[in-house]
Amino acid sequence: MSLKNDLFLRGLKGETVERPPVWMMRQAGRYLPEFMEIKEKYDFFTRCQTPELASEITVQPIRRFGMDAAILFSDILVIPQAMNIEVQMKPNFGPYLPNPIRSQKDVNNVIVPDVEEALDYVMQAITATKEKLNNEVPLIGFAGSP
Repeated sequence: MSLKNDLFLRGLKGETVERPPVWMMRQAGRYLPEFMEIKEKYDFFTRCQTPELASEITVQPIRRFGMDAAILFSDILVIPQAMNIEVQMKPNFGPYLPNPIRSQKDVNNVIVPDVEEALDYVMQAITATKEKLNNEVPLIGFAGSP
């Protein structure tokens, strides 16, 4: 089944489009009252690691504003967590690693996880979000590396 709005994908292919596609990084955020309701109930990593919450947060701006793409609500920090590296989100500070890697012993404690197992909640959030989007717009994600 094709997307009802493929403007974003056509733009990525370099095709001439009738207008620039619109989406924003962090498009689910502080400006949305429905997001703030969820934020009041659940901490940051619970929102990332609960597929139903991540999915709901992802589609909120699409419902409200009709962006040309949805961006999955997740965070690059779930990857170090899956690798047995503790990451906390401290209020008024941001990401914090209470035990940074400083020695070979610390390196030895890092694991290379089975991604499909350790990050299964991300895969579930993708599936749930695609169902909610019902082919309205593409779902995009992000990646990062050192």
